[in-house]
Amino acid sequence: MKKLKMFVNGKVCKDPKLATAKHFFFPGLDEPGNTSNPLGSKVTPVFVMQLSGLNTLGVSIARIDFAPRGQNPPHTHPRASEILTVLEGTLYVGFVTSNPDNSLINRTLNKGDILAIPQGFIHYQQNVGSGNAVAVAAFDSQDPGVITITNAGFGANPPISDAVPTKAFQIDKKLVDKLQSSFWMDNN
Repeated sequence: MKKLKMFVNGKVCKDPKLATAKHFFFPGLDEPGNTSNPLGSKVTPVFVMQLSGLNTLGVSIARIDFAPRGQNPPHTHPRASEILTVLEGTLYVGFVTSNPDNSLINRTLNKGDILAIPQGFIHYQQNVGSGNAVAVAAFDSQDPGVITITNAGFGANPPISDAVPTKAFQIDKKLVDKLQSSFWMDNN
């Protein structure tokens, strides 16, 4: 008799009889990420793609390293709320509430401080200290997803028609073209 594969959240559920410790173990979250990039930050995710044992558990985590003045740019997690904890350094963090208010909720966080970020809200972190900074983000989903606003707006593949960002941002077509070409040269 042929066994059917069961998928949950797009991932194959492992037969419990075949599960081993390696499916529930992720080494190296203590290792600093390489922040020598234009943003000066590195996110090390531990989602279901990196740790298959998280499938169906509804939790995941990520380490975020920041160089001085490094930034984790505005982004959103469409499938999870987040709790951000600063382990080292000082971060300016914030999120924007939904329409129609679009209120900015922001704080400067120091070592040991925590900020809760509701699911789907656009948020960011910026290192405002003089040295490196490290934070850990915990999520209530094994696959929180991430949509970086600049990637979505100017790095879509194929590119979004110039008419859309020109009207949406009320900016000149030449600026849209410049942003899209700059983004594509830097990121693709």
